[in-house]
Amino acid sequence: MTHIRSSVGTGPRVSRKSGGARRARAAAALLAAGGLSAWALAATPAFAATGHPAQSPSAASAKAAKGQAAKTDDFNGDGYADVVAGAPGGTVSGKATAGYVVVTYGSASGLSPAHKSILSRSTSGVPGTAAAKEQFGSAFSKGDLDGDGYSDLVIGSGKAGLSSVILWGSPTGLTGGTEIKGYGQTPTVGDFDGDGKADLALFGDPGSYGDDPPAQPAALWKGPVSRTTGQPAGKLNFLDKSEWWGYDDNGAACADDDSCINGPHSVAGPVIAKATGDVNGDGREDIVAGVYDGDGMWQNHVLLGSPDGFTHATTEGYGGAVGVGDVDGDGYDDVVVGANDATSKVTIDFGSADYPKQDREQTFDQTLPGFYGAQEKGDDVGSCVSVADVTGDGKADVLLGISGEDFSGLTNAGSFALLHGTSTGVTGSGSQVVHQNTAGVPGVAETGDKFGAACTLADTNGDGHRDIAVSSSAENDSAGALWSFNGTASGLTTTGATAFGPADLGATATKALFGSTLR
Repeated sequence: MTHIRSSVGTGPRVSRKSGGARRARAAAALLAAGGLSAWALAATPAFAATGHPAQSPSAASAKAAKGQAAKTDDFNGDGYADVVAGAPGGTVSGKATAGYVVVTYGSASGLSPAHKSILSRSTSGVPGTAAAKEQFGSAFSKGDLDGDGYSDLVIGSGKAGLSSVILWGSPTGLTGGTEIKGYGQTPTVGDFDGDGKADLALFGDPGSYGDDPPAQPAALWKGPVSRTTGQPAGKLNFLDKSEWWGYDDNGAACADDDSCINGPHSVAGPVIAKATGDVNGDGREDIVAGVYDGDGMWQNHVLLGSPDGFTHATTEGYGGAVGVGDVDGDGYDDVVVGANDATSKVTIDFGSADYPKQDREQTFDQTLPGFYGAQEKGDDVGSCVSVADVTGDGKADVLLGISGEDFSGLTNAGSFALLHGTSTGVTGSGSQVVHQNTAGVPGVAETGDKFGAACTLADTNGDGHRDIAVSSSAENDSAGALWSFNGTASGLTTTGATAFGPADLGATATKALFGSTLR
């Protein structure tokens, strides 16, 4: 695929010829000098992917004096969403792959690398010491754990057996640090019991596993969590009693001799939490996770929230990226799963009051009418998935990475797509597909970039429209980079797009894999 365009009307294809080619040559010179080493801002007015001139973000009439971002995304309470990017391959204090995270704070003008926090085990106030191969920042989750009005950040690690860390929100951003020992895998924040307070689901080291799933240590902390003591208001059974079983006792009796696989303090694992949302509309958040089912097989499950612990349900997909949001606007969040071991298509498993009994789903790829591009083997449609309302019409839009996309003779250069939700599901009408050779996008596409490896939707400029953050952890020899695009009432615009990498942030760049995960 050589050109990228929107499916709206008969608008012109956006290409990089003539003036775009000159900018590409300039970008190539920048890359030769070390890539996105000075943070990049689109230098000339670009056409939005609709084919019409995009409104300048500074002139947008919807811009609010105080931001309107979701509180879950806002660490300093200024109304602008803050974006977290993991760099699990980063060297810290001389320790290779110790890992770090970067928080880029939102503002009326969006994201800037000048307004950031770089956080690692060597940061003052963060518990622990940088350790080689820890991959600190492999997973993290946002939410207001102590109920003070500022979102907090819980950071996990890639190395088994380590701890998670809570960094607390405040008017000046993230501060302090509380360690949660023994639970370092995919910590996840959400109101799982429906009492209006954020809870914390924790996962420990599952150990080795083979034909049968082992018991993975798990804990469910009831919010609020005290930043003074580091303790929750209570500790709930991780799983509802109806779910308890062990290989010796196939029922709740397994708790008597602590032999449960699924039980009050364990879950059959390993479990990799991926996304949260309320799929059955009961006012309690649920966790979509990849779960090891044994015999080398992984399947996506939903851990349904309740006052008495989670219950299990299966959903679509064997692995793959996952996002959760209300695509059809019916009041139930839907599970969107990218290409995975079962299919090369994206699958939407629609939520309902009796989820997962309602058998309603949608599958699609780049053959969806209006979805620009050609479906090819290895495209990896849905390499990342984020689901939220960008346009403000009350229906969630779906952001998809296509990290394996080939175009202009480039292999695995990558792209991403924004598709709109309707009352019947996702539509290709009005969809937008963007890559690094699209006009207005900083940088230049290269073979192996895998642009679209991770993505998130968050209102970083506070205008009421979710903005788009997309990464390539392979950019610049695996240093990684992040791109930010403004959301509008019609979708996204490349006008004012920015991009930056570790060097722009003052962080270590070599093989950092910056942008491996975004929230």
